[in-house]
Amino acid sequence: MAISMPKSSSISPSNQFLQSFSRNTKKKNSVVCCNQSELSPTRLELSICVGTHLIPHPRKIEKGGEDAFFVSNYNGGVLAIADGVSGWARKNIDPALFPRDLMTNVSNLIEDEEVNYEPQILLKKAHAATSSVGSATVVVAMLEKNGILKIANVGDCGLQIIRQGKINFSTSPQEHYFDCPYQLSSHEAGQTYLDAMVSEVELLEGDTIVMGSDGLFDNVFDHEIVSMISRFNDVAEAGRFPTPCPFISKIMLSLC
Repeated sequence: MAISMPKSSSISPSNQFLQSFSRNTKKKNSVVCCNQSELSPTRLELSICVGTHLIPHPRKIEKGGEDAFFVSNYNGGVLAIADGVSGWARKNIDPALFPRDLMTNVSNLIEDEEVNYEPQILLKKAHAATSSVGSATVVVAMLEKNGILKIANVGDCGLQIIRQGKINFSTSPQEHYFDCPYQLSSHEAGQTYLDAMVSEVELLEGDTIVMGSDGLFDNVFDHEIVSMISRFNDVAEAGRFPTPCPFISKIMLSLC
């Protein structure tokens, strides 16, 4: 997910949002732009424009992949990605069902009073409301209008902030051991919102946020992400940037 923060713009108060889950397509692109509204004369606020891109793993094209994502312009903006754990397929359970259910619940709960615009609490309530069998790694980012980005991640979905051509901030993957990340699960043995890594970052004008699952970060080196993002000014083009690997099996989002 790549985010570039423009100057002197504001979020529309309407709660318009895009939900885009994996479908039976090889590639999926979408762009959502929040409407610009009248600016406060005493305060500058931020707005976002989101471009998304999904290329499922070749063996998962028929069902559209096993990832889900959610984008909303509520408050300053809410962004989330969930990556279904493929191991459930060995039990004849579709790994895509749990992350899609989880993202649906995220979308339904962002205005909940108990959530209070805290991503960790949003994960708690969305996880509790998810009835599908399975598990997923997940990252949720909630942008305040004052430029503070609140982040909660479980597992190896990640988020990076690129500032002036360098990675200024990056979440760290959580793993029990190699190829076994932390994950929210339908089983009690899994992790909970309490295991989430929680961060807050103050964004500056011109910052770019790259957000994705392990299909992005396992296949593309950090310096390659920085180099390729720097080639684009348009958010939709950045979301579709070419990569050194033949496919990206996960989701990338771009924001401006």
